[in-house]
Amino acid sequence: MDKRYDVIIVGTGAAGLYAALNFAPDVSVLLISKRELTLSNSSLAQGGVACVLDTVHDNYKLHITDTLIAGKYKNNVKAVEKLVKEGPGDVMRVKKLGVDFDLNPDGTMCKTLEAGHSRHRIVHHKDSTGKAIVDGLIIKVKELPNVDILENALLYSVHKTLGGFYLSVLQDGKSHYFGCNYCILATGGIGRVYQYTTNSAIATGDGIAFAYMLGAKIKHLSRVQFHPTAFAADENRERFLISEAVRGEGAVLLNCHGERFAHNYDSRGELAPRDVVSNAIIRESLRTNSENFYLDITHKPADFLKQRFPMISERCLEEGVDITKDWIPVFPCQHYLMGGIDVNLRSETSIDGLYAAGECAHTGVHGANRLASNSLLEALVYSRTAAEDITRKLKKYGRKPLGLEPAHRPITGKKMPSGCRSRIRKILQDAYFVLPKPEKYEESYRQVEDIIKLLFSDSYEITSDLVEAKSIAVVASIILDEVREGQS
Repeated sequence: MDKRYDVIIVGTGAAGLYAALNFAPDVSVLLISKRELTLSNSSLAQGGVACVLDTVHDNYKLHITDTLIAGKYKNNVKAVEKLVKEGPGDVMRVKKLGVDFDLNPDGTMCKTLEAGHSRHRIVHHKDSTGKAIVDGLIIKVKELPNVDILENALLYSVHKTLGGFYLSVLQDGKSHYFGCNYCILATGGIGRVYQYTTNSAIATGDGIAFAYMLGAKIKHLSRVQFHPTAFAADENRERFLISEAVRGEGAVLLNCHGERFAHNYDSRGELAPRDVVSNAIIRESLRTNSENFYLDITHKPADFLKQRFPMISERCLEEGVDITKDWIPVFPCQHYLMGGIDVNLRSETSIDGLYAAGECAHTGVHGANRLASNSLLEALVYSRTAAEDITRKLKKYGRKPLGLEPAHRPITGKKMPSGCRSRIRKILQDAYFVLPKPEKYEESYRQVEDIIKLLFSDSYEITSDLVEAKSIAVVASIILDEVREGQS
């Protein structure tokens, strides 16, 4: 074993970084980052953080109600109450840590409106709030003497013992082994299970797959959110998001004929929850026999758009679209996961000592559909909660012996079969997109199970390709199994 820690955190998005910042200096922590620290789904989050900071014009009950409506009342109400009531304190703390939120002239935080919200309550940094939060937290985490950071480190095995965990990591072509009493999985989403996603390149569901293989309970993994307005003028697998906030500032959806249509499917029009708008686009696509859809915000002043949405404006310009003059081509694609590793209100999984936070966790907050800008809030609240519960246990029980270190298999081996990930992405994109195709569930599940048997049947060389292929295969299998059994 290379080194033992009290806590190992896998993942360095908002949840992983904020968890590390909530441990006392006498708690030793290892942060494992699959790639560079700045690459995560959190960094791609544009809109902002939803929280009630103005109790004159807003209140907790309204935020809770909006969350329940978006989630089709399938939310865990206690989890939502915890999120909404504790969230403002965490937002103010990250602000004090140096995160640069946009401010009004009087020094209060700017608040915008997004789809599904009944009040202006989303605080933000331009249109790159996630990046501002992650960059700010990274600076603070690097100052902590009790936290070690391992970048470009691929977790490829997690072994449970009576006293904790042993984790196997591949870095620079060499294996490293670390032990800990407690482990927090903050590995993000599953976007790379689909052909097109707004997620980062590392979003392959690794943490969910490892937790599943340890025997942890996985819940509602088939509750996948498809964002209605991803930029759609390219064929890249990773598509950049045109934030909910653009519609919140007045953008309208147009079909291939340049006609508004969202109100034909829901009275809330463009400001209906994401699943409703995505559904409207796909149904309109079938009606018009076209996938050409647009967001139009050209009626707003050019200076306002460039100041409010500098990142979106710049990215669109790179694709030849000037949002001050042109319609923005959009189409739904995979965006977020509401299900995941099931946790309680303390962020504990069903495995003793294993915690999960952020997108890989199922807290029950989002129900069947996430309300805009609740994700960063969930990452902050429930990662802090995990750190607090682990701290309580360390004080109560102390540091336990880990037990016998497992035998480690060599990283060398046969070359893995090619094309597995592409096949899985095509299967999921076809069978389980915005308008699912139940008639394809059984055959799709069988095809994915065949891929799993292939990937787990031999001792292949341990590479990122193998680990990620196994992860997305496990994730796809769970999703398809849930929907074919009617458990979603």
